[in-house]
Amino acid sequence: MSDENQLITERREKLAAIRQQGIAFPNDFKPKHHAAELLRQHGDQENETLEPLNVKVIVAGRLMLKRVMGKASFGTLQDASGQIQLFVTRDALGEEAYAAFKHWDLGDILGAEGTLFKTRNGELSVRVTTLRLLTKSLRPLPDKFHGMADQEQKYRQRYVDLITDGEARARFAARSKAISSIRQFMVEHHFMEVETPMLHPIPGGANAKPFVTHHNALDQQMFLRIAPELYLKRLIVGGFERVFEINRSFRNEGVSVRHNPEFTMMEFYAAYWNHHDLMDFTEEVLRHAARVATGSAAITYAGKPVALDQPFARLSVRDSLVVHAGLSESEAIDAAVLHAKLKSHGVEPPAHWTLAELQFGLFEAAVEDKLWDPTFIIDYPVEVSPLARASDTDPSITERFELFITGREYANGFSELNDAEDQAARFKAQVANKEAGDEEAMYYDADFIRALEYGMPPTGGCGIGIDRLIMLITDSPSIRDVILFPSLRKEG
Repeated sequence: MSDENQLITERREKLAAIRQQGIAFPNDFKPKHHAAELLRQHGDQENETLEPLNVKVIVAGRLMLKRVMGKASFGTLQDASGQIQLFVTRDALGEEAYAAFKHWDLGDILGAEGTLFKTRNGELSVRVTTLRLLTKSLRPLPDKFHGMADQEQKYRQRYVDLITDGEARARFAARSKAISSIRQFMVEHHFMEVETPMLHPIPGGANAKPFVTHHNALDQQMFLRIAPELYLKRLIVGGFERVFEINRSFRNEGVSVRHNPEFTMMEFYAAYWNHHDLMDFTEEVLRHAARVATGSAAITYAGKPVALDQPFARLSVRDSLVVHAGLSESEAIDAAVLHAKLKSHGVEPPAHWTLAELQFGLFEAAVEDKLWDPTFIIDYPVEVSPLARASDTDPSITERFELFITGREYANGFSELNDAEDQAARFKAQVANKEAGDEEAMYYDADFIRALEYGMPPTGGCGIGIDRLIMLITDSPSIRDVILFPSLRKEG
């Protein structure tokens, strides 16, 4: 740290000297070219062809490498698109400007004008005729060979991570591509993008613990939204038949490799769709995002293939216990067997759990993490699906699915409950659970019930975890790797 402090002191002294000479941070330089564009256009040309063309370029970026060799020097300039080499000579710049360049530091932001040529090693370079210091960097960059070794520091100082790690820049570029492609895909399928409140008077749309705040002007308690669901369904009531929103939700829960308190999700709702329509469409959305972001839906994660390009499997909660937990069909519907299996996995099931809840509990304990290739789990019990429509053939289960890939949940959808009286009864049951101590149980939302009483058409709705999807298609082990500024404990 003392060495770093010494370097910072030296750089501040250099800045002080620059200030005395005039404007230290000029704002009149306009680059006209980017490194990647130049490499695309001229990277394959031989110097014998390129140099006579006298291709003039104006570039700007951060100085990442510098080799000073007497009257001629090389530098590597990095812009948003990539890197390009600068060839800097005393003869071209003049004595004073060349001497100044020799004292500039890695991390400084420069503007350069010159002509393109190829070095003897075949590297596309700019023969610099004009070079300016645009921003003086006061802090030294991490070691060029090792970068930022501390993973938490990469999260805390994402700006440095992005400067020094090309893979990090590529990962977030892929995120941007994926989200843009999803948005375009939704619009092409006649969904309207909308924005709904993030401050809710009543939290709803999911079983989760909300963040609580206070609105001073209204003098009332408010909650950061845990899901946009109930507002989006109000829009279906209002007559918009297909709506979607990509935005933040917040849950005051644990932090892990797959959970961040602030996260991005897409929820979409379509009138006259059921859960089968939703599964088909969700499969298309994920495949499309992977193809646009990575070039293929046949991807790998943690060194293992993931068959996004193949039809997704579909299993009921009960059948998944047979396929993945080693139960027979009769054992999968035997409460005593399920109870014993849960205890063997360290879960003490509450005495009031129904058969369906025991099945779901065992699914979470013994099956979920085994679902590597894309699998829709369907036929969820009513008890754990307070907003989903019950099955017409079996009222104990709902027309709901969750999508699992690499042992993680990526999407949750269902045929929406549009029976106002049934929804009111389920809300009341949730309130009873909350009064019994369940912090994640839902509140009673009287206005949402009122909206349903006006009539909501048969509707299907689904939420997709965008951050987890980006983890999957960029082969990232932690959700923090795909969120630019993840939630962290305050620096001590």
